[in-house]
Amino acid sequence: MSPSTLVLIGLSGLSLFAQAAKPEPYAVPTGTRVPLVMINSVSTKHAAEGDRVYLETSFPILADGRVVIPTGSYVAGTITSSKRAGRVKGRSELYLRFDSLTLPNGVTRDFRARMGALDGRASETFDRAEGRIKGEGTKGQDAVKVATAAGAGTSVGVIAGSAAGRPVMGTAVGAAAGAAAGMVGVLLSRGQDVVLGRGTVVEMVLDRTLEFSETDIDFSAAPAGRRTSITEEGPVRKRSNGAGIPGQRPALGTP
Repeated sequence: MSPSTLVLIGLSGLSLFAQAAKPEPYAVPTGTRVPLVMINSVSTKHAAEGDRVYLETSFPILADGRVVIPTGSYVAGTITSSKRAGRVKGRSELYLRFDSLTLPNGVTRDFRARMGALDGRASETFDRAEGRIKGEGTKGQDAVKVATAAGAGTSVGVIAGSAAGRPVMGTAVGAAAGAAAGMVGVLLSRGQDVVLGRGTVVEMVLDRTLEFSETDIDFSAAPAGRRTSITEEGPVRKRSNGAGIPGQRPALGTP
């Protein structure tokens, strides 16, 4: 056997040894659910397609016994569709897509992940099949508006009818006028907007496997495992006209 052949065999052996010694990457599989907390607030009243959404992870994700996505890692997303509720019918809708993950040490992974769950405190509904966040309906509130206006009109009609000597007619006319005014108010007002306030918890479902090397998850020079900096504010309370109050939590006992 020639010396050159021996050299080639030796190099091949070293290559195989290096491949065998190379550590397997830490993998976070497709379908992994990652809890996130909203950093900025989003509302269909102001949001438009293409607007950015910023979040932080609120719980560490492990692979092979190692923390690979620490709490406080950053996630960036995009609003892919935003629609306000109509004045007569229809509910507001919002679609989100998650685009990238950045670990505390700056390592970044790109993807196109979808939303898997919405904060249980939120008044909005979430369609898991379509990834759609839908605003709260206002049928009950509309009925209350009409009834309240009709009651006020009835009171005015009774007073006016009594003064004119026709209380029954005044009651009927007042109730009809009040109901009509209430209906006009309903027709001129929009339904509830979808509002995801700062501190709202959502869940991201990975659409692909994320792999990290030993170097990728070296957080010795970064605040690994730091707690999220978000103050817990959660879903915002809605005004009667459907507008959200950014950063305000519902009071205890508030439905």
